[in-house]
Amino acid sequence: MKTIKYLLIGIIFLSFSYTQAQVSVNVNIGTPPAWGPAGYSDVRYYYLPDLETYYDVNTSNYVYLNDGRWVRTRSLPAAYRNYDLYNEYKVVLTDYRGDRPYDNFKTHKVKYGKGYKGGPQKTIGQKPGKGNNKGKDNGHHDNGNHNGNGKGKGNGKH
Repeated sequence: MKTIKYLLIGIIFLSFSYTQAQVSVNVNIGTPPAWGPAGYSDVRYYYLPDLETYYDVNTSNYVYLNDGRWVRTRSLPAAYRNYDLYNEYKVVLTDYRGDRPYDNFKTHKVKYGKGYKGGPQKTIGQKPGKGNNKGKDNGHHDNGNHNGNGKGKGNGKH
């Protein structure tokens, strides 16, 4: 009888551990925005050089300086609300895993200054109002070039 009791406790413990692992994985993965660069499924942050702003994929928040403090908001500052994020270059921060990408802001600001353009980028989705051209080049990348995978030379990976 003791053996059956210990076996049941073990099964319950393993089931609980498996459930917790599943929840943890689902909570940590965000959905990239349609304007995000294609080809990066496990990235948490983009740096937007022209706006000197970060985008957190996991929380769908923009992270930017406001009166000397870093803030997280669901929308861009009023000055940038009409900015075309589909055509903005996004630096994909592939090697950063923390909660404070702005700790590297001074480096990012110099390395990826305003006007920075790496290689061609294709967005995940199409710009609203542009229709569906069924997999053809959607034109939402820099300088009119397209190499098919959105990961050309100088792609801004950091």
